[in-house]
Amino acid sequence: MKILIAEDDRYIGEGLCAIVDAEGYSSTLAADGEQALRMFHQLRPQVVLLDIMMPKRDGYAVCREIRKVDGDVPVIFISAKSEEIDRVVGLELGADDYIMKPFGTREVIARIRAVTRRCLARGNAEEVKADALQFGDLEVYPAELRARRGEQQIELSLRDVKILQLLHKNRGKVVDRDSIFNACWGRDYFPNSRTLDQHVSKLRKLIEIDAKNPQIICTVHGIGYRHG
Repeated sequence: MKILIAEDDRYIGEGLCAIVDAEGYSSTLAADGEQALRMFHQLRPQVVLLDIMMPKRDGYAVCREIRKVDGDVPVIFISAKSEEIDRVVGLELGADDYIMKPFGTREVIARIRAVTRRCLARGNAEEVKADALQFGDLEVYPAELRARRGEQQIELSLRDVKILQLLHKNRGKVVDRDSIFNACWGRDYFPNSRTLDQHVSKLRKLIEIDAKNPQIICTVHGIGYRHG
């Protein structure tokens, strides 16, 4: 899933890219409003993060142009402007959410997950339920970026879901590390030796009953991982 980030502050923009890339998205950074519009038409991203005060065209103007051609793509404004009128203008232009600077990583992730759920779950409730993946007593709902075990609800990242979908599709088979990286990180990603293991370790803590004795994501030493 592609996210376009329009932010003229390079430090903030690169920080946002790092946050969304870690979640499993593919980010592209634009440094001004005109570049953002060009990239939007070229890439057709699934989510757009727009700074308001940008050179050449501000976020409001970019949002207006986006809404002329796409009324559904989620747009989140990110700005240091705090007056209520600015938030109202942004929402009236068709923005889906509004994040104020300075912001925390968790807030950005939570808001992106929220709009992603709305984007993924545009089908009816029956379609969303049919998309569920069963891992023993754990049910994973990709469109919701969530899993459930009984009454327990577990929040998942997009990358968590990609890994679980891949293992479920290849149930009983060993999925090698390169295949997991290509499917869940992208072919252009060059990981260090511990990236996958660290991510799987965190995911196990979320979904396994006993992370030290995993039943859902099993390690096949020297090769990769397997479910079932």
